[in-house]
Amino acid sequence: MHYSKLLATFAASLKPSAIPEAVLRRGEDLLVDWFGSAVAGKGAAPVEAITQFAMQMGPHSGAAELLINRSSSSPYLAAMSNAAASHVVEQDDLHNSSVFHPATVVFSPALACAQALGRSGLEFLTAAIAGYEVGIRVGEFLGRSHYKTFHTTGTAGSLASAAAVGHLLRLSPEQMLHAFGSAGTQSAGLWEFLRDAADSKQLHTAHAAGTGLMSAYLAQAGFTGAQHILEGTQGLAAGMSNDADPSKLIDGLGSRWASAETSFKYHASCRHTHPAADALLELMQSHRLQPADIDRVVAHVHQGAIDVLGPVTHPSTVHQSKFSMGTVLAIIAHYQFAGLQEFAEHFDDPAICDLRDRVTMELDPEVDAAYPKRWTAKVTVHLQDGRVIQGRMDEPKGDPGNTLSRTEITDKAMRLAAFSGGATPSEMRAAIETLWNIRSLDRVGFLLPRPSP
Repeated sequence: MHYSKLLATFAASLKPSAIPEAVLRRGEDLLVDWFGSAVAGKGAAPVEAITQFAMQMGPHSGAAELLINRSSSSPYLAAMSNAAASHVVEQDDLHNSSVFHPATVVFSPALACAQALGRSGLEFLTAAIAGYEVGIRVGEFLGRSHYKTFHTTGTAGSLASAAAVGHLLRLSPEQMLHAFGSAGTQSAGLWEFLRDAADSKQLHTAHAAGTGLMSAYLAQAGFTGAQHILEGTQGLAAGMSNDADPSKLIDGLGSRWASAETSFKYHASCRHTHPAADALLELMQSHRLQPADIDRVVAHVHQGAIDVLGPVTHPSTVHQSKFSMGTVLAIIAHYQFAGLQEFAEHFDDPAICDLRDRVTMELDPEVDAAYPKRWTAKVTVHLQDGRVIQGRMDEPKGDPGNTLSRTEITDKAMRLAAFSGGATPSEMRAAIETLWNIRSLDRVGFLLPRPSP
């Protein structure tokens, strides 16, 4: 079976009429959520550096919008800037079983190309859903072994971007397959950066968005790519996985809408911390605990959490602290919410660091067996008075069964913009209203007002 071809044909041929109304609405939810994260990236050093590079390399004006500084450039460079911006505050969405952040590598290139090509809002949303469906299935296909070393958003993200942009370019199935071949051969993203608090995570998403976009445009021009880039003898899985399952590439294609399974991030930290954070929060509230009551905390987690969070023991930056289970749980204990402000102002407070160092992670067979389909966690809290209490979280806030309402998504986006100063409340309200009604647009335009000359 030619799995790569089947997936490419789906991405090229998807029609709005084939997508259930509930999935289209979910796409709108994911779009508004992404926009808030993209605006929140303003001022973050790695995002500013990538955007500065883009502006040095490309035209100083163009048909696509760079959200953090309201300039414009080519779709390629706008996609890179917006993808870096929308991943830096750790509030963009996540799909559980693929361990993949779709929005940042799908909406960033899709918006840039829809603006440049003059596509309608419905075509833009359809293309984004095609990107989600492809990227999620590639992430599931690559398996748990892949994620141990590779950042799936950087690798599968290249294919997701190619699918979304290729759909907007109206590539034929054959051209889409070539786009996949070019995107797959450039897939990249390694976890080693966590040990050094390096800026690479933003490069992963910028590169994936740009690579996918470039691959789609090249395919339109007749550039060829490997025909079996995913499942081939020397393809993506052969080089990056030892448990790849090609059947996952076409699992329920056209009937199972994986985009609707995507979770929102409530806390501003790595999603691996969220189940334990919510479990601890429930215990703090139900037992009316104060931080001073806690002697130590054990988070019982899946192996993926240990692989990603384990290297971060003494975080030196705000971003690195979001990958520290101890820091996240300490912030939850002290503030009941791990938001952008809490990390920015308190991640290295003595009280936070003291409790951070009394948090450990342990592999739990039950939790690990459920992962990655379900991200659960248990916590054991040892109290100063000698008592031991236990809690668990099977569906963290933001998961499909415990999702955010449209009011909560809007409020989250408004908070993110206020934190970065990336847009005024009135600008955000206007842009969000446009995005809630994206399907009514005959042409996707810029979302934020241009700066005065």
